[in-house]
Amino acid sequence: MEDIQIWEGIVALSVLDERITLKYGAGGQAMRSLIQQVFLDGMAAAPSNADIGLAAMDDGAALRIGDRWLVVTTDSHVIHPVFFPGGDIGRLAVSGTVNDLAVMGATEVLGLTCAVILEEGFPRADLIRIQRSIRETCEEAGTFVVTGDTKVMGKGELDGIVLNTTGIAMTGRVVPDSGLRPGDRLVLTGTIGDHGLAVMARRHGLALDGDLRSDVAPLNRLVRAALDSVPGAIVAMKDPTRGGLASALHEMAAKSGVGIVLDEMALPVTPQVRAAGELLGIDPLHVANEGKAVLGVRSEAVEAVLDALRAHPLGRDAAIVGTCTGERVGAVILDTGFGRRLVTEPEGEPLPRIC
Repeated sequence: MEDIQIWEGIVALSVLDERITLKYGAGGQAMRSLIQQVFLDGMAAAPSNADIGLAAMDDGAALRIGDRWLVVTTDSHVIHPVFFPGGDIGRLAVSGTVNDLAVMGATEVLGLTCAVILEEGFPRADLIRIQRSIRETCEEAGTFVVTGDTKVMGKGELDGIVLNTTGIAMTGRVVPDSGLRPGDRLVLTGTIGDHGLAVMARRHGLALDGDLRSDVAPLNRLVRAALDSVPGAIVAMKDPTRGGLASALHEMAAKSGVGIVLDEMALPVTPQVRAAGELLGIDPLHVANEGKAVLGVRSEAVEAVLDALRAHPLGRDAAIVGTCTGERVGAVILDTGFGRRLVTEPEGEPLPRIC
């Protein structure tokens, strides 16, 4: 079964598989196509008070309440292994939900829900370790788990543990992922590729040189510092999780109606990630991050925003990495210093089940 999509004079042929494969849960084009072709059908209509609803496919929904907005987001976490260098599924669940709220401008989190689905035989000691991690990460983000649910499935019916978290927060100004315009600068809050490659190395027992560690962390206080540095200057945000920075930028460019030129020399990548990516043939631009955000900033304010980010421990490696243009709408182009090439968006994450 085939679906033909047309934009900017380009015809894209999307094959609708009869059965769902791992690629559909890994970010990128396949996942967005599945959402558009299945879940938006009959569900995209938003209530009258929703400034951002399901159809926007942003990091959450924004519901107007008086002169403020209630931002709501939800996420499920199926990472394997559940413990990895730099974090675990509990820290990932809290950070991922807090970060989805933060990149919509909602940095003061009112509370989280946490639903836990366990496989029969899951070790109690591991569950206690995950609970402690959830609690500690909530403390780091300045929030709480206020309600939840627990289910147990039979042996072999689930791979260990699945966590679902929902977060709510209030904000006076929503920041969508679609607010870019030509001339805006793109700021990355830190190095890319750390999370995905750390999980890959642990999962497959790869003996790679260097200390590969996930960057998983709640970013709400870092994002608040950036927003406060020059009010109104940050016009778009996204956390580059599944599909990596490449997927996030493709989404932002297409929704905003701009093209993006990335400066390869400005992209912050650790030596360990660069070496691992070259060895495995994986571009860090396509690898998931769990403690980074990409910000679209008005050009006149970009240095002040960058200074605010670098003053925070989680933003010390922040960098200006690109510029929005009015040409090649929806395209992401990498300027290598020797020439330019198109950055493709992955159909799915090269490593499934990394978040």
